[in-house]
Amino acid sequence: MNTSWRRWAASRPTAAEAVTLVLLFAITTASVLVTWAVLSDAALWPGVALTVVGCAALRWRRTRTVPVMAVTLLCVLAEGAFGYLLTPGVMAPLLVAQYHLSVQSRRRTTWNSACVAVAGIVATGFFVAPFHDSPVLVVVNPTAWVLLSAALGSYVRVRREYGAARAEHAVREREAEAHRRVIQERMRIARELHDVVAHHLTLADAQAGTAAHLARTHPDQALDMIARLPQTTSAALRELKATVGLLRQESDPEDGLAPAPGLRDLSELVDTCAAAGLAVTVTVDGDARRLPPVLDLTAYRIIQEALTNVSKHAATRSAAVRLAYTPHYVTLTVTNDASPAASSDSTGGFGLLTMRERATAVGGTFHAGHRPQGGFEVACTLPLESPDEGSAP
Repeated sequence: MNTSWRRWAASRPTAAEAVTLVLLFAITTASVLVTWAVLSDAALWPGVALTVVGCAALRWRRTRTVPVMAVTLLCVLAEGAFGYLLTPGVMAPLLVAQYHLSVQSRRRTTWNSACVAVAGIVATGFFVAPFHDSPVLVVVNPTAWVLLSAALGSYVRVRREYGAARAEHAVREREAEAHRRVIQERMRIARELHDVVAHHLTLADAQAGTAAHLARTHPDQALDMIARLPQTTSAALRELKATVGLLRQESDPEDGLAPAPGLRDLSELVDTCAAAGLAVTVTVDGDARRLPPVLDLTAYRIIQEALTNVSKHAATRSAAVRLAYTPHYVTLTVTNDASPAASSDSTGGFGLLTMRERATAVGGTFHAGHRPQGGFEVACTLPLESPDEGSAP
């Protein structure tokens, strides 16, 4: 019933306001009549007239709270002066005005108005009303109802302010979450572009440099490297086109990682490195298995970046890749015999940082550093049962 009344009141505000005022006037008039019937000394028509004025003033209770509060208070005090007992029914216009003032005004205004009303009721009860021998009925009871109305209005105001604050906080949280997702997406795009551009351009640069070095002494080998150079650049363009193509889509595809490479493309990566003069050996320990898309992409990118660093920084022309499968983990190890001339961390690059971010994003561990026996090693352990399985790193 309460829901139906709210719907009806929301659809017909003018009619709802009229019904509310009529019901309030009926309750107040009935209370005045009961008081007049019990107390024959009280005059009837002044009480009815004051009730009409007080209820009519409530028409503006939402827009002019303080003047309406003043008018209803004067009407109630006048009724007390005419000899009416200030019951909750007789005081109904004042209580309604006090409630709306408490809901819409500040706390200081609320309690200042309540104190003024209490002071007026006390003065009327002790000095004007004929019920001096009943202070509980004349003073305590009316003041308690006024204070209760003020407290109820203050409580409703606080609840509304709290609800508004929670809604504002939720909006800020959503904005912060959206900003965080944008930053994460930018980092993911940066990692993808870095892996594609850095790897293929490094290999292309190595092929071109080697071909220039062998152009005079071994022209056949130089021509062979130059002939294979378009394959490297074409692979770079294909991966770059696939990455940019994902960014151009208005909505995410069902499989956002479908264009991304994986360990199934490791042989092509080895051949590309060989074309640039880097001999790569691959060793697999344990039972190889098909990895989830996110782990497959992560493993491939880490191996790709590690081999790119070997091509750029190491003085050797060989590297070893080891894949170790266990029931719960897969371990990737990329080693070379000669120490790098410089690392990505020391030159301000992002190679090691990108590999570490990819590993930690899927719950794995990452380590890179010089080996005691010489050379450089990149080791990464990825969990096969990642809690974020199926989401992009």
